[in-house]
Amino acid sequence: MKRKPSTEATSAWIRLMRVQSRVLDCVEQDLKKAGFPPLAWYDALLELSRAPSGELRPVELERQMLIPQYSTSRLIDRLVDEGLACRRECKIDKRGQFVEITEAGRELQKRMWGAYSAAIEKYVGSKLSDADAVKLSGLLDRLGCSCGEMKLPPVANTVNETTPSR
Repeated sequence: MKRKPSTEATSAWIRLMRVQSRVLDCVEQDLKKAGFPPLAWYDALLELSRAPSGELRPVELERQMLIPQYSTSRLIDRLVDEGLACRRECKIDKRGQFVEITEAGRELQKRMWGAYSAAIEKYVGSKLSDADAVKLSGLLDRLGCSCGEMKLPPVANTVNETTPSR
């Protein structure tokens, strides 16, 4: 017979799910108040900007996104309609296609980072010391949540170029 989770493990699971949902809702609201589109747009634009040539196949984009995107094709449609990305036919496989970030998409992603980074600080950074954040990351890694080392995208700073993370 399989072992059932302890009361403590079940409680931790419930808290993890509730906190994740609440923090994401708060971040979404902050982006909306700042006049930006949803976080999924930032996530998609970030992944496209990280790709070596600024393009990914739709399935690759979906796989790399931080936020689960059950309707990636609709998200891509919206990005294309807004001029933030474009579709390009694969030269090798004529049936395949790539999604490529446009300059407007790069600029929006950089502008959104200001509001997004402020929200990360507001809802996470201000509540955890750096040591606590390292401990939490270690615990999440043990749960299989490790994303490895993340390459950070460039964003313009008034003083110099900085590299934000998610």
